[in-house]
Amino acid sequence: MMENEAVSRNFIEQIIDKDLAEGHCKTVHTRFPPEPNGYLHIGHAKSILLNYGLAQQYGGLFNMRFDDTNPTKERAEFVESIKEDIKWLGADWGDRLFFASDYFEQMYEAAVKLIQKGKAYVSELPAEQMREYRGTLTEPGKDDPSRDRSVEENLRLFQEMKEGKYKDGELVLRAKIDMASPNINMRDPVIYRVAHLNHQNTGDKWCIYPMYDFAHPIEDAIEGITHSICTLEFEDHRPLYDWVVRELEYENPPKQIEFAKLYLTNVVTGKRYIKKLVEEGIVDGWDDPRLVSIAALRRRGFTPESIKMFVELCGISKSNSSVDYAMLEYCIREDLKLKRSRVMAVLDPIKVVIDNYPEAQVEYFTVTNNMENEELGTREIPFTRELYIDREDFMEEPPKKYFRMFPGNEVRLMHAYFVKCESFIKDENGKVVEIHCTYDPASKGGNSPDGRKVKGTIHWVSAQYAKKAEVRLYENIVDEELGVYNEDGSLNLNPNSLTVLKNCYVEPSLEGAQAYESFQFVRQGYFCVDAKDSSGDALVFNRIVSLKSSYKLPSMQ
Repeated sequence: MMENEAVSRNFIEQIIDKDLAEGHCKTVHTRFPPEPNGYLHIGHAKSILLNYGLAQQYGGLFNMRFDDTNPTKERAEFVESIKEDIKWLGADWGDRLFFASDYFEQMYEAAVKLIQKGKAYVSELPAEQMREYRGTLTEPGKDDPSRDRSVEENLRLFQEMKEGKYKDGELVLRAKIDMASPNINMRDPVIYRVAHLNHQNTGDKWCIYPMYDFAHPIEDAIEGITHSICTLEFEDHRPLYDWVVRELEYENPPKQIEFAKLYLTNVVTGKRYIKKLVEEGIVDGWDDPRLVSIAALRRRGFTPESIKMFVELCGISKSNSSVDYAMLEYCIREDLKLKRSRVMAVLDPIKVVIDNYPEAQVEYFTVTNNMENEELGTREIPFTRELYIDREDFMEEPPKKYFRMFPGNEVRLMHAYFVKCESFIKDENGKVVEIHCTYDPASKGGNSPDGRKVKGTIHWVSAQYAKKAEVRLYENIVDEELGVYNEDGSLNLNPNSLTVLKNCYVEPSLEGAQAYESFQFVRQGYFCVDAKDSSGDALVFNRIVSLKSSYKLPSMQ
């Protein structure tokens, strides 16, 4: 890069550059703080890669922190799935793994400090009445009747809350800020509530828990986070974030910066909806390949590199917008096309018998794994008298410009020979079940010495040596034409989101293929070995993406 060439910097980088130049921080310190109440999805990938990437870019630190302050919905299962997803994406937190619940004692002490400063008070207002007192966007709120309790009384009641003397919801601790603030988040928000629940990390030690808006800035401050990067819905919460770190007098308070979320068209990301799909058995778990959780994308066959490419293409901005799912498909095609072997697989088989080929003979053809990347080497594929081809590659009465197999026509069997269709056999229902051909021994390798040309080339597998497999073809789980949601708020499900093909055959080279290993099936698309259901003697492949799309990458100018 030329020294005077302009470097494009997103607005977050510009803020960090300014903070470093002005001495507001010396080491950039970021974090990714998921709540362990479900699996992460593609939108979280943007935040993970952004926070980790900034730490790497500036030679700083990156924390992995679980924001586990709400035991109502949190489970250890989600903690483990999130850790696995983030490691898979390549964000390495090293020994910097933290839990918000590790700071519960410090958060309690912080609440006590606010009470002592006259900045927090205990309230017994019922939730419904508290909402009424809060006011509206156009009308200020009313003071809580307990707002002027003495510091001593508030300290006593808060201590009793901690000791378990009150029922869930009976008392709360509120910050004392401004009930007339134009920002409703600043109208004496609740910062602690009573909840007699078992916590996945601390067990039964606590029966009071901090609210997210109070806990999060404290967590950031304790860990020395310099830039707390979050999505736009927290922009209105920033004044409260700043109030908390200011009133608690942290020496080097973190700075909150908001960016636009990553929205994909026609996908389901809401945890409530996914939970319902799982519970009703419509999908087989949070990692069902029709979903866009990170675990689901991994199981379907997406790669960390493809997701990084996707996030980079989407960019970082302050404006919410939606991205076409086809862009994500573009990224996985671009990532896999030079990395994966191109093998032959027959998804809807019909038998072909080459009548003039020696019955007991087996030939092996050496073929290049990827014509665009010779470094992937070669493999041997067996050729025998009986083969399988895809049913769509044969027609009894073809239309014009159909160049594949039909009676009297000669085609090329990929990598092998010219064959000519001589006859076929039907079953009692009139379905073609077997095709008989003859081959030209002189056309070995797919070229004829006399120079004659054939227009059709079809793929095949040896009936004797091919391995049987199940293949799963996926479409969007919701109807793309009608939209994600019905008028009543329910999901508009696509009844054809999953097609299972049980009677498929793949090259013997795929025997022993391992979970997550992927291949290009010639003329079919990219496929991945299913990590949950595939085994050595019962291969299952998920279609990642078809080979081609009409999608055009938008201009990045």
